[in-house]
Amino acid sequence: MNSITDNSIKQIQNTSLDFKRFLFDQINPDKRLIAIKGARGTGKTTLLLQLLKSHYGLSEEAFYVSLDNIYFADNRLIDFADWFVKNGGKVLFLDEVHKYPAWSREIKNIYDNYPELKVIFTGSSILEIDKSEADLSRRAVVHELPALSLREFISFQYKFSFQKYKLEDVLNHHIEIAAEINQKIKPLKAFNDYNSFGAYPFYKEAGADYYNHIERIVNMTLETDLPAILNMDYSSVVKIKKLLYIISQSVPFQPNISELSRKTGIMRDTLLRYLQYLKQSKLIELLHSGVKGMSYMNKPEKIYLDNANLLYALNPQAPEIGTIRETFFMNQLRQQYTVRYSKKSDFFVDDRFTFEIGGHKKTGSQIAGLPDAYIAADNIEYGYRNHIPLWMFGFLY
Repeated sequence: MNSITDNSIKQIQNTSLDFKRFLFDQINPDKRLIAIKGARGTGKTTLLLQLLKSHYGLSEEAFYVSLDNIYFADNRLIDFADWFVKNGGKVLFLDEVHKYPAWSREIKNIYDNYPELKVIFTGSSILEIDKSEADLSRRAVVHELPALSLREFISFQYKFSFQKYKLEDVLNHHIEIAAEINQKIKPLKAFNDYNSFGAYPFYKEAGADYYNHIERIVNMTLETDLPAILNMDYSSVVKIKKLLYIISQSVPFQPNISELSRKTGIMRDTLLRYLQYLKQSKLIELLHSGVKGMSYMNKPEKIYLDNANLLYALNPQAPEIGTIRETFFMNQLRQQYTVRYSKKSDFFVDDRFTFEIGGHKKTGSQIAGLPDAYIAADNIEYGYRNHIPLWMFGFLY
């Protein structure tokens, strides 16, 4: 127990508050049960420790513990919580709950049996809180931590802070907003840097080993997280890795499910389910049509890797600029808005806005006559009329 206590103090002391993810200000620490989901490498542990340090400091009433600690190989979480409460504890910050087999049931029991105790926990993006063994969806406030936005990357890398903008603000006031941003930074350089190495906060520590680090994260997600959460056997993991490899070599991928099934040796229904697992893991993004009531059984119209950094890490060939542009737009928009497939353009957002993605010479001929239609154009610092700089869509969260 002393080693866990010592580790909690060291982790808190070593946590910097200089840069905080956008989610920090959205989390109300007064709630009794809070879940923070996210892919590996997005900064969940840092966020958890920042919340603890900011609101409680080194108080004995708040405690950080990772559930992959060897202590929990022979000790139950609920017994630990009981000891904590009896010794004056009021807030437990639990990291990596998916590493603990009975996490949902015991967290539910803690919630029910210790009403004076608050719990804030992190877990894999694959976790389905509402479908866990002890459905926590009615008890927990659930937050999702995505990869860095371009806006956050600029703050982290260049120490310039800019506010978030709603999509309507970007569409209607992009010239004024661009003027303010261009006064302080070179947004096109920031855009290119972000797409090549800025999606995951660990890029500063990883340095030249960044892409290798991403590969290791992908492998750990597939080989460790998926089996632990979904009770998946190794042969299934091998097939999913093969599926991801095929997708990574040809994104944006317009899937022929029958052909993909033949290449991977995966039955159609299983293949569609595996695509959903990869999406939940934040390794790919699925672009569907606007059909209502969709399930994972609906074939996606296009498949993208989750972010542009994955394009560089998983494919030895330099990614095409058009793929980078579309991946960036998809990634930045889908965090706050519904992005769908469009037969007339590249993307249809919130069932209202039509977007065509391209370079600075992109014309509006393809979207001519469509209402609420825009060009998201690369390689321009300022827009005009319905031509908006592509980089500006990185300031939405």
